[in-house]
Amino acid sequence: MANHNQMGIDTSRRNLVPRPLSDSERAKLDEFIDSIHYSARYSDSEYEYRHVQLPKPMLKAIPEQFHDKTTGTLKLLWEEEWRAMGITQSLGWEHYEVHEPEPHILLFKRPLNYQAPAH
Repeated sequence: MANHNQMGIDTSRRNLVPRPLSDSERAKLDEFIDSIHYSARYSDSEYEYRHVQLPKPMLKAIPEQFHDKTTGTLKLLWEEEWRAMGITQSLGWEHYEVHEPEPHILLFKRPLNYQAPAH
């Protein structure tokens, strides 16, 4: 697992531990999965990035424990959380920021040339 601090991720903006979705919560999100939009990847000298655009109505279906009441955006999500919501990406991506003017856009990054750990 990537070291969150090395990647500059503010873990205080996450739930303390990943919060699982109940079956009924997951069912509410299922209808939106086919409408999630994934950007092309872009990179700098350290990381590759992409943004994931959720359909706006999907935000209302996401349980309130995933929302940051002070910013009006989602918290930074653990991998288990964003995967449970139906976001599908290869391994190594970390949710590192939300775009406050457009809270349905989640920003992800991972180290360049990321290699999944061998099992």
